[in-house]
Amino acid sequence: MKILGICLVAACLYGGCRPQMGTQPRYEPYQRNDFYADGAAMRPIPTGAVARGQPDPADVLVSGRKGDVLVAAFPLPVTRDLVVRGRERFNIYCAVCHGFAGAGDGMIVQRGFPPPPSFHSERLREAPVGHFFDVITNGYGMMYPYGTRVAVADRWAIIAYIRAIQLSENASLADIPGAEREKLEAHP
Repeated sequence: MKILGICLVAACLYGGCRPQMGTQPRYEPYQRNDFYADGAAMRPIPTGAVARGQPDPADVLVSGRKGDVLVAAFPLPVTRDLVVRGRERFNIYCAVCHGFAGAGDGMIVQRGFPPPPSFHSERLREAPVGHFFDVITNGYGMMYPYGTRVAVADRWAIIAYIRAIQLSENASLADIPGAEREKLEAHP
């Protein structure tokens, strides 16, 4: 009897408080609606709104910029794992044009395609990391934009690898830490 009473009370509460969403007026996109002063049924997207599940485009990690300035330093820690991942992604997406050493002599260039600039040129060695992020994301010149094809984290990994190959081609003995340099000098 007690259970029957509880069920009866619950049924009354549910039936009496039920919103009638199924009977509300429904508007189609771009249909006129006199409720709003502009007469439009669709409301404008608020300024700065970001779609649910999408990264904030103002985030340095996603844009490679602080405001309007390209970032000069990596917005995440550069680790061995990041560079290794960058090498893997570079070999997949970039080496076909840029070559495995970044000299701009990839297989497509050997087949007659215009060569991209070498990553070892002074201009690109001095370019901020945000420049590479922007070029990978949006393309530049003959380069196709890879923003929709290469994940944000992988773009930063590729840039870390580009910096590593730039260092490998332009390093001097003085760039090697003392203890490591001694090992190299002692080895015949």
